[in-house]
Amino acid sequence: MVSTWTLADIPSQAGKRILITGANSGIGYYAAFTLARKGAHVIFACRDRRKGEAALARLDAEAPGTTTELAMLDLASLASVREFAARELDLGRPIDILINNAGVMAPPVRQQTADGFELQFATNVLGHFALTGLLLPALRQAAERSSEMPRIVTIASIAHKRGRLNFDDLQYKQNYGPMKSYQQSKLANLMLALEMDRRLRAAGSNILSVAAHPGVANTNLFQTGQRSAAENAARKVLGHLIGAFLNTEAEGALPTLYAATASAVTGGGYYGPQGFQEMCGDEIGPAKIAPQASDATAAARLWDACEKLTGVKFL
Repeated sequence: MVSTWTLADIPSQAGKRILITGANSGIGYYAAFTLARKGAHVIFACRDRRKGEAALARLDAEAPGTTTELAMLDLASLASVREFAARELDLGRPIDILINNAGVMAPPVRQQTADGFELQFATNVLGHFALTGLLLPALRQAAERSSEMPRIVTIASIAHKRGRLNFDDLQYKQNYGPMKSYQQSKLANLMLALEMDRRLRAAGSNILSVAAHPGVANTNLFQTGQRSAAENAARKVLGHLIGAFLNTEAEGALPTLYAATASAVTGGGYYGPQGFQEMCGDEIGPAKIAPQASDATAAARLWDACEKLTGVKFL
């Protein structure tokens, strides 16, 4: 069922701590902006300190009186993820909503992290998997103190529909393709969100695991990266066209905000815009899940692979 939900329907978020990865730009920033204006204490988990500080300064200027903080996190580094989670847990404070938003999209040349992983799979998949597992105690703490169910929101993509899991070479050491690797990572994001819901339910937890996608939005994913000046210029033009005819960054944040706050959201749900081919629109509803994303056997195998690769085991 299509929802007539709007930003005005977001209830007060006062008293909640919300952590958003990659909140310094794009849909992450607009989600952070909206949730902070609704009274939440929003943690900007960012890799680049300068960009993070600039985002907080922008939000403070656009929405004075909001409560935010900057925390340094590089999802491409498991050491950084562990250090970040340890610092967060040492605070002894709950996390009411975790939004796994940050992402890398289609670097033209395969890049490898210090941990030996392909950059997109490391950042989009393994970093968020490890982060969620390590922060689960803070989410459980939130569940104990409130009747509201804490939420884990994972940002997927309509690109998952073309994705295939290459279990023989998840890191694409052979035959790397920028979009092929990106599509696999977004398929993995959705599959892990659905598998997490199954495991939370089996454990009797009242934490919700849900997913959302922005449609096609004019985010910095289209405009940044190690590309030629000509390609970056072409991508900026494409971004403007996307913003004009499809979704702006602010519109692209709507499914994230819906998944994070709407009362109609259920565990294992996947939400996105209801416009043409799910690419645009301000009406939010259930998104289409490709058949391969619903394969529970493959999802369990992927979960096991992520546990082995990250060394983080949970649920």
